[in-house]
Amino acid sequence: MNKVSRYFVIWLMAGLVLSFSSCGEEDDVDPLGNWVERSDFEGLPRGDAVSFVINGRAFVATGFDGYDRLSDLWEYDYEFDYWIQRADFPGAARNGAVGFSINGKGYLGTGYDGENRLNDFWEYDPVEDSWKQLADFKGSARYGAIGFSLDGKGYIGTGTDGNDLKDLWVYDPETNIWTQGVSVGGSKRVDAFAFVIDGKAYVGGGRNNGVYEDDFWEYDPATTFWTEKTGLSNTDDDDEIEDYLITRSNATSFEMNGKGYISLGFRGSNLNSIWEYDPGLDAWEEKADFEGSARRGAVVLAYGYQTYILTGTSGGTAAFDDVWQFFPDVENNEDD
Repeated sequence: MNKVSRYFVIWLMAGLVLSFSSCGEEDDVDPLGNWVERSDFEGLPRGDAVSFVINGRAFVATGFDGYDRLSDLWEYDYEFDYWIQRADFPGAARNGAVGFSINGKGYLGTGYDGENRLNDFWEYDPVEDSWKQLADFKGSARYGAIGFSLDGKGYIGTGTDGNDLKDLWVYDPETNIWTQGVSVGGSKRVDAFAFVIDGKAYVGGGRNNGVYEDDFWEYDPATTFWTEKTGLSNTDDDDEIEDYLITRSNATSFEMNGKGYISLGFRGSNLNSIWEYDPGLDAWEEKADFEGSARRGAVVLAYGYQTYILTGTSGGTAAFDDVWQFFPDVENNEDD
């Protein structure tokens, strides 16, 4: 072999080594996402509470501490990282309710008081620090439902009234009237998740007849159509397709910077994983695991680029009061 040939072989082998090394390094890259622990929630530890954010003010109410249903209300100060107790919720103490905000007011309804499924519906005014009872939710009394707001209206659907459900109801705060909407796509479900991105709602997960549902749907209020999107499980045998399993119930979900997130929850055991949904790509990406204890029934306080996950339960009487801030695009354990 002449000198030129030897140099070419050495160059080619070096290129192959670098190429394989680069592929291996890419495969081993840890998911992005960092968690920073903040001041503990000042109320009792609890799971299955309700949260809503009103003009940048964040609130947590109700829930179950493992022994009693609760009716207290707390506000979190993002800037100074502390809690203030506000006017107690005047309805029955409960867990498994839903909450959302519309035009400067918070809304809370449905749930379970330990004996009865509920269908009452309430409005919270943060300026007056006061509650007002509104027209009862028109669907059947239930818990484990989804709740969200879109275009100045509130939505409650799915859950269980003894039978798992897939209906959807729309609340107009201007008229204080409920009307039935188009039922959620796919299966009935209880303890599903929902988030809103750019004027569309996304719903998935939960259980029906004891089975964890893996379908995922987009709702457009302009057309009232439900469109099925990339699901929550992909266990394809094709090596070119990434395997993943996101299915769960009792998850915590939120929107941040145009992406949707589902985290924690339960699927045979408590989970601490978190996944990001990109609606433009219709694709899921895993993020760095939640750094607190695995749990279900946590709540989220999301406002702009500020997102906090807190409370939750590991099951039975074990409940949590820790608070964690999430940075989705920062390397794990980076000093924030």
